[in-house]
Amino acid sequence: MLQNCVSLSGGDAVTHYEFPTNERIRTLLRLEDIYDRTAFYVAREHALDHHTALLGIFEIMEVASRADLKSDLLQELERQRQSLSALRNNPHISEEALDKVLSEIETTHSRLLDMTGKFGQHLRENEWLMAIKQRTSIPGGVCEFDLPSYYYWRQQPADHRRVDLQRWFEPLLPIKHALDIVLRLLRDSCKTSQYVAKNGAFQQMSGGKTVQMLRITLPSDLPAVPELSANRYAINIRFIVPATSGERAKVVESDIHFSLGYCNL
Repeated sequence: MLQNCVSLSGGDAVTHYEFPTNERIRTLLRLEDIYDRTAFYVAREHALDHHTALLGIFEIMEVASRADLKSDLLQELERQRQSLSALRNNPHISEEALDKVLSEIETTHSRLLDMTGKFGQHLRENEWLMAIKQRTSIPGGVCEFDLPSYYYWRQQPADHRRVDLQRWFEPLLPIKHALDIVLRLLRDSCKTSQYVAKNGAFQQMSGGKTVQMLRITLPSDLPAVPELSANRYAINIRFIVPATSGERAKVVESDIHFSLGYCNL
């Protein structure tokens, strides 16, 4: 999976491409994307926006239920709490900033512990929602003649629909708060170096070292996107001309200057 975002560095726009190297981080990044998309559409007004938000809630329920995500996040938060607590009295660390992060971790840890039962159980117990979820797997399966009650709901005022969406969405948020902390700490750990991909290709031997996520940064106006494969022995990157108009993708033939970040918790 690839996740990209845009930031500014020295006044120049750059794009960050994030590549997880294990299934655990891949799942967190996927959930981060779905949570952000769902929250965006919950806050909007149109019935189609709220339909998309409901689809996002169903996606979160499916992705987060495939593994023991809650237990994994609890363990990671506790590990990070212990690691950060050991930094107290370090003259190079802001005590105020450290206290803020530790407080956030402890609060989120407690909220995760308060989640009981199977993740998304409140959704599974709602027969009306599960009927909608089942129909969404069929192309065009939620037309008004398929689900009249859902069509009726979409005709209600936006505030009415939003109250319902928030009622269904908010019990899922402790997982989001936890993965936000974990991914932020992962990104903050990033150690970056500058490289050149000769004729659009780059290889680096890993020497058996493992990394949880790689981040490639390019100028946003550069017509190239990275394709990456990595294991404990080597990192291979090739830069492709974006195939946005249906033409066949091809490798960039010029040298590409880029930065490569190594992220580990």
